[in-house]
Amino acid sequence: MEENEEIGEKKHHVKTEEETPSQSESISLKLRDKKYFICHQCRSSFTRQETLQEHMIIHTGEKLYECDQCGKTFLCASALKSHLRVHSQERPYLCSLCGKSFKYKKCLEIHTRVHTGEKPFTCDQCGKSFTQSSNLKEHMNIHTREKLHECDQCGRIFSRAGGLKSHMLVHSQEKPHSCSLCGKRFSRLPDLKAHQKTHTGEKAHECFECGKSFITAIHLKQHWRTHTGEKPYKCSHCDKRFRRSEHVKTHERIHTGEKPYHCTACGKSFTQISSLLSHNKYNHRK
Repeated sequence: MEENEEIGEKKHHVKTEEETPSQSESISLKLRDKKYFICHQCRSSFTRQETLQEHMIIHTGEKLYECDQCGKTFLCASALKSHLRVHSQERPYLCSLCGKSFKYKKCLEIHTRVHTGEKPFTCDQCGKSFTQSSNLKEHMNIHTREKLHECDQCGRIFSRAGGLKSHMLVHSQEKPHSCSLCGKRFSRLPDLKAHQKTHTGEKAHECFECGKSFITAIHLKQHWRTHTGEKPYKCSHCDKRFRRSEHVKTHERIHTGEKPYHCTACGKSFTQISSLLSHNKYNHRK
């Protein structure tokens, strides 16, 4: 959730006859008494020349700012400064109403809505409102569940077929990506990158409600449901709902009678891997 304080200020406009490319990396023009600096490669425009200069790094691929603690690189100094709070645990943004502190300004802004009751994002299907756009997006899965793509091996749900296709590599035997620090192997590069944060201790995804930090965005997303009470996964056999897709998959075995985990010592079967491990611990210890 690292802030890029200025980069978001993009303005789009209609090209005018006065616009002519220059030999420099940008051109400027005056529209409605305001001066804009325009990227000659993608035509994005900015109100500050410094912001344009930072933006140009996206096209060159240059990464000028490197974290001296974990080696991660950034396109601009403000992004590095924000990232360093992951290592220092600095929380400079303080809520004046309850005293909670946050690493990022955006987290404080969203947290303030807990006190004000503001919920600017509303579902057009049922009218339910949310403090964050991401929560609304997740909620919409309830209304569009039949259009989602479900993994037939673990029950995880994806909004796009491409996401499911990428996820299926997790269940394959092929693991081409190896951690240089411990040797653990992964089927997908994003999983390797997430794993490497366990070595660096980086937890960049912070809950604005309680301040708890997580290694990955998906873990934060799952945690956030403990605050909202959102349970987007419904059992297909009864009305019980769950926060996580794997939990509904396990629950449905009560209805189907499926017991996929078998004890190799006595042949007894279980609906959950934890039950099998507990069984082995107390019945087959050597």
